[in-house]
Amino acid sequence: MLKVVSPYSLSLIKEIPLVGAEDVERALKIAYGLFTDKSQWLPAWQRIGILERVVTIMNSRIEELTIIAAEEGGKPYMDSKVEVLRAIVGVKIAIEQISQLSGEQVPMGQTKTSINRMAFTIREPIGVVVSISAFNHPLNLIIHQTVTAIAAGTPVIIKPALTTPLSCIEFMKILKEAGLPEDWCQCIICKDEDAEILATDSRVNYLSFIGSSNVGWYLRSKLSPGTRCALEHGGVAPVIVEPDADIDELLPAILKGGMYHAGQVCVSVQKVSIHENIIDDVSQRFAALASMLKVGNPLGKDTEVGPLILPKEVDRVELWVNEAVEKGGSLLCGGKRISETCFEPTIILNPPHDVKVSTLEIFGPVVCLYSYSSLAEAIKIANSLPTAFQASVFTKNIDNAMEVVNNINASAVMINDHTAFRVDWMPFGGRDVSGIGIGGIPYTMKEMTREKLIVIKSNKI
Repeated sequence: MLKVVSPYSLSLIKEIPLVGAEDVERALKIAYGLFTDKSQWLPAWQRIGILERVVTIMNSRIEELTIIAAEEGGKPYMDSKVEVLRAIVGVKIAIEQISQLSGEQVPMGQTKTSINRMAFTIREPIGVVVSISAFNHPLNLIIHQTVTAIAAGTPVIIKPALTTPLSCIEFMKILKEAGLPEDWCQCIICKDEDAEILATDSRVNYLSFIGSSNVGWYLRSKLSPGTRCALEHGGVAPVIVEPDADIDELLPAILKGGMYHAGQVCVSVQKVSIHENIIDDVSQRFAALASMLKVGNPLGKDTEVGPLILPKEVDRVELWVNEAVEKGGSLLCGGKRISETCFEPTIILNPPHDVKVSTLEIFGPVVCLYSYSSLAEAIKIANSLPTAFQASVFTKNIDNAMEVVNNINASAVMINDHTAFRVDWMPFGGRDVSGIGIGGIPYTMKEMTREKLIVIKSNKI
């Protein structure tokens, strides 16, 4: 049995049976059977109707879904409610995008050999989708990894994070209540070794993986020939603050970007390079704001920073912070564990560039500040690691902003906003070590289909 516990109090929430290799095989057989039998495919109008009912049901259960997500994942109530509302919007986006899954005409008659022909493409479901999810957005990630497949017309098997499976289970109930045939979206709660069997089976056409880069790239190396994939890992989310930036505006933005969900987001603000002319002022004001954040029970309506997902993560963050301070970084605030599950919001000034907080994804409530003298130096700091996800620059100078855009290695650059900004209709995904493939509901839906070319030959054309 899997014991799901509160990451804040470590109290038992629920026990859930784990399935094994036989259940994985059964799920794959069912999904593959659905895909290969076109008589069972769901037409677009039916998918639209089902998902519209999903939206209605979710709107009636916002509070319930919020509490489930906050309790199992530790994200504060106020942020978990935002996640639930985002998830509902995500379903609406998928409904709208069903009509956009279309092909295009391919011009013929451009050469003598192509006359008397008409050609066009259509989009078909890609095949069996397997989605392996992460803990940090226990409902919204499930939407991105299941509703996209349902909307694209393909069967999907979802494996939620073992720390946060309850939101996924609740959503499976909603799908069934909305009229989705049960076999079109199967939930598998299994150990990692069985998840590997699930992901790498030859019947799988598309793998969606959100989690650690080590696991993601390993799974990719084991995929069957022809299986497409999208891997979403993390990064260090570099931020550059120029001397002309609006400090009053950037401070709350960077604070939210760094401390949202206790920094357990793949694009959390982690490394902030601040021009030497303003670093003293910015760093002191930033630390003062961070020290006032309320840390505690995620179910508290005024809690701003909740627990880390597991006690061992608190141990790890504490070790990394201690290393940075011992080797010369200045601790401006925080730096200590509050409990077995919570860590103080922490700001470190100028930690060495070779310590763990400077070279690895922290995934905790820690933001590091670095002084720089030239924009080229700041860009060099940002590009010094193999990870590349979202980045940002704060400046009023459009030329400097565009210099960052053109030279920083990132999949997205925010100008005068924090790195964790996202809406679910925009493209989203890492590059290099940080991932492959494009997320964002419209883009994922397109990736979960494939084109077929039709060529008609007729003397009447």
